[in-house]
Parts: sequence; C-alpha cells; structure tokens
Amino acid sequence: MGTVIPRKRSDGSTGYQAQLLIKRAGKIVHREGRTFDRKQAASAWLEKREKELAKPGALERLAAPDPTLSAVIDRYTDESIKKIGRTKAQVLRAIKGYDIASKACSEITSADVISFANQLVINVTPQTVANYLSHLAAVFAVAKPAWAYPLDQTAMKDAFVVAKRLGIASKSRERDRRPALDELDKILEHFGQRLKRRPSSIPMQKVIGFAIFSTRRLEEITRILWEDLDLGGSRVLVRDMKNPGEKIGNDVWCDLPPEALQIVLSMPKRSEEIFPYSGDTIGTNFTRACQFLEIVDLHLHDLRHDGVSRLFELGRNIPQVAAVSGHRSWSSLKRYTHLRQTGDKYAGWKWLSVLTSSTSSIGTSPKNFTTARLDPTPA
Repeated sequence: MGTVIPRKRSDGSTGYQAQLLIKRAGKIVHREGRTFDRKQAASAWLEKREKELAKPGALERLAAPDPTLSAVIDRYTDESIKKIGRTKAQVLRAIKGYDIASKACSEITSADVISFANQLVINVTPQTVANYLSHLAAVFAVAKPAWAYPLDQTAMKDAFVVAKRLGIASKSRERDRRPALDELDKILEHFGQRLKRRPSSIPMQKVIGFAIFSTRRLEEITRILWEDLDLGGSRVLVRDMKNPGEKIGNDVWCDLPPEALQIVLSMPKRSEEIFPYSGDTIGTNFTRACQFLEIVDLHLHDLRHDGVSRLFELGRNIPQVAAVSGHRSWSSLKRYTHLRQTGDKYAGWKWLSVLTSSTSSIGTSPKNFTTARLDPTPA
C-alpha cells in the first residue's frame, strides 16, 4: 500500500514523498520511497510501482543480488576453470575502468552498452570495439544462468546489432600484405648485424624464417616444446591453438614443411622450448626493425599469411594447406583459392642456408649479398 506525504524543505518549498509498503502475513517484506516536486507525479509513480511489484516473482527479484558489472567481471575471471587468454583478460580489466562497470546489473540496458561502445570508438577502431563487446558478451552469457544476476543477455545482443549497423563495431578486415623478398633481405641483414654485435640476442632470423615456412602464429612459436616435435612425421604439436570459441586445451598436430623442419633442427637444445624467447620481445623487435628500415605496414603476423599463400602457390589444395596451418574450418582458407600455382617464391632464396645453419653461423650474410651499412643502434 502506498501513501503520499507532503514535506517542507529547507528552502521553503514542498516536496511530496511517495512511500510504498508491502506486507505478507503481517510482516513488512518490502519498503521503498521517492520524493517528487508535484503530488500528481508522486501518485503516478506509486501506481506504477504497485503494478510492477504485483507481478509474479517481482518481490523475489528485488531480493536477489544485484552487484555492479565490475564485480561480475571479477567473479567471472576468478571462477572460470577454463583459463582465460591474455587478450581477453586485458580487455575485461580495461572495461572495469568505464562508466558502465559501476552500474548495477539490473540497470544496464542496450543503450548503456551502446554508450560504452561510443566511448571506445573515440580511441580504437571499430574492429577493436567488436572485440571488446564480444568479450563482455561472454560475461553477460554466464551471469544470469550461473549466479542469478539480473544481467540482460538480450540487451547485449541488441546492442551488438545496433553497433554494427551504426558502424561503431565491425569485423576485422582481412589483411593481404605480404613481405617482398627485398624487404625480408633488409630485415634479415639487419638482425644478422645485430646478432654479430650481441651474440646473446634473440636469433630473429630463425624466428622469422620459421614463422614464414611453418605458418605458425608468434604465440604458438614460443610455446612449442622439443617433446612436441615428431621428427619422423615432420610435424609439431601446437598447444592451445587459437580457434573461435576455444583456445585453451585446443592442441593440434600440424605438418612442418621441409624448410621449417630444417630451421627447427638447427636450433640448440638449451631449454624445453624450441624457441625459448618472449613473444612480446620478438614482436617489438620486428616492429622496431621495420620502422628503422622504413618498411611500411608490415606486421609479424603477415608472415603467416605469406606462408599460407606460398603453399597454395606451390599447388597444394585446401586439406593439404590446412594440415600445415591448422585451420579447423576450411572456409577460412577460401580467400586463398584465387591464387594460381606460380612456383615457389623462395626457391633459391639466398637466406635459406643461413636460416637452416647451426647457431654458430647465425648472423652471417648470404654469399654475394651486401646492404648499406646499418645504424648500430639495437632494434
């Protein structure tokens, strides 16, 4: 039952306090109130709330926990048995710094999600916005069925549709950048000179060569163990291979082309990993080298694209290429089917002998290959 009580304010004006009290079996089970400037507004609110709370389950929902989105994200990351990838963990931590994270679950609407997306797109690309929303959607999908938190999955789905329609979020564009041989010549010479100056530095030449010929992603390269090498079958076990909806525990055997296997066999067995180096450091080294050499818009991940393209150019079909690249869905490889057999881009490549040589000769330039003198500053 509700009542409206006039109250004098300190400034002399009158406020109208709407008070709602609900009893069950003689006990108060719910109480709430709100103050309005006009009596009519107070009465209208009371009538609306009484109808809302009369609906089946309404009082039970009020008694249910209603934490902030930030708290739900914390619980999601703490209780997830399946290990959360580094990128997803970073995204969820970043989301906690936005206004939406301080809202209670029951308050979050699709408009709030769109507002969050609009804040993001000021500083990042629509593709990155889509990634953020995708990771946040995973939290929405779990919160209500697992913990009875009133986080509306429909609001997230609706917001995703709107964000895409408005161009705030979009799919990642497929890159088709491939390194030219002269660009690779400059990069490998650069790292060869650096390795001569600092023999203890990462053998970037071999990492780059393996990335091309194995078609492996950087994070996969640094995880491959010697025990994961099947020498007789010329293949490696790629652990936790990236795959939509599943990564941790997604271990896949991938064929190694001859050049990739030769590079592996040239590496010293000094640790459990074949390439026991930091992925972040490798990525930074490559980026800085490209900047120093004025090689525009070349990413380390483009080497995988180049390696896959090469296999098709050698006349391999989709199943044969997938056996190397690890693509579970062959449809992902259809973008390459326009390539026609053109021979081996790397046939007779002057760097093959360096990439497959023992570590004692790493850093040596191929015979008859010279470049302009490079700045000795490490990349």
